[in-house]
Amino acid sequence: MTGRPARRVPALGGLDEVGDAIGDHGKELFVFGQYGNERWSSTQRRVISPRPPHGLSTFERELPALLRRTGASEAFVEEKGLAVAVHTRRLADAAEAFSRLLEPMSELAHSHGLIVEPGRNVIEVRSDGQHKGHAVQTLVKEQDAGGFLFAGDDSGDVEAFEAVAELRERGLPTLLVCAASDEQSVLLPLADVVVPGPDGVMDLLRQFTADARG
Repeated sequence: MTGRPARRVPALGGLDEVGDAIGDHGKELFVFGQYGNERWSSTQRRVISPRPPHGLSTFERELPALLRRTGASEAFVEEKGLAVAVHTRRLADAAEAFSRLLEPMSELAHSHGLIVEPGRNVIEVRSDGQHKGHAVQTLVKEQDAGGFLFAGDDSGDVEAFEAVAELRERGLPTLLVCAASDEQSVLLPLADVVVPGPDGVMDLLRQFTADARG
């Protein structure tokens, strides 16, 4: 589950090869892109996606003028199809630029019926009503899951953490993992386990695999 467009994820993670490997054992790999708005699976190998939200194209046309007014014209603008993200990481003072942009971008987004999703030096604008929590609920229901592990590292994962916590209250075995960083701490109080970044998540999964084979 990611905020990235689903079409980019298989190549980034080598997921076609992973899908082939688990498919030999009768399993299926899913990617929920753009906070659950898009979907890819290792069996279909195509992205299922809705139309772009109403108001997004107008927002994108007005965004360059906003960036110039706020002295952030050098920020990187990522057009995702169903959303647009402004990254301040490349600017001289990324944190200050992020703070300067957040309010005017929020006002412009709301004027077009869109919402803002702040992240680590990135502000994403998209439609309301879909987030990773919904994707968690969909996956559990469709797969009749007997347990659920979710690892996250950003504020965009909060709804997924909350959805997994609700599953736990209903008796499903779960584990919430925070991939900690110096840039983001919102998930720390919600997590069962805190590991050092993505490498820590991989180490944890390798340990689980070794224990299961044990």
